[in-house]
Amino acid sequence: MKPKYEEIADTLRERIKENIYKADTLLPNQTDLVKEFNVSRMTVKKAIGILVMEGLLYSQRGSGTKVLNRSFWDKDTSPANEYGGLSKQMNDRHKDLKSSVILFEVEFPSQEVQERLAISAEQPVYKIIRLRILENEPFILEHTYMPCDLVPGLTTDILKESIYTYVKEQLLLNFAGAYRNIQASKSDEYDQKYLNCKKDDPVLEVQQVVYLKDGRPIEFSCSRNRYDQRGYSILNVDYN
Repeated sequence: MKPKYEEIADTLRERIKENIYKADTLLPNQTDLVKEFNVSRMTVKKAIGILVMEGLLYSQRGSGTKVLNRSFWDKDTSPANEYGGLSKQMNDRHKDLKSSVILFEVEFPSQEVQERLAISAEQPVYKIIRLRILENEPFILEHTYMPCDLVPGLTTDILKESIYTYVKEQLLLNFAGAYRNIQASKSDEYDQKYLNCKKDDPVLEVQQVVYLKDGRPIEFSCSRNRYDQRGYSILNVDYN
């Protein structure tokens, strides 16, 4: 669960993006925000501090907090420690996300998949390749492996929507955390075909293993991102 100041920062950020708080106007004063969110002044100051560091606000003592709406980033960015699923991320941002299923089959796992999912060679897995399409543009190419016994009943219709929603709401499984590795890679044939990458284009590759509450891995995936369309951010804030 996020700290309260991060939740408030998310709300304020969304209002700025939706032009509820217009650029070059003043943010509501801290006293009003304290009353609205029913929190302390320090919690509000922490939330505002996050958005100042992101370049969305400018705060000056005695002059209030000005809305800039000029983020430092010129591409879609996601927190590097967020693993709630792309569908949830984009739904929260009110963006249209669709999924095209390129491959969906069951196979016995390779040595790498066995190690990542902590399973034996005899335990079948789903092999899934999906193209995630954001606002009608190719966005991310996902290569995913999941143990069949942990995710029974998976269908193409589910893959076109949200696997995580199915896992959480239908199978009643709870995620505990994820390990994520982010690195540069060269574009391959899939990237060139589905993401419109050139042969010499770099690709941002994100490998992750998602764990259940009992510690068992439920997903090993590799997301391929165009270098010019997506990034991942880490915000370190020390309020101690």
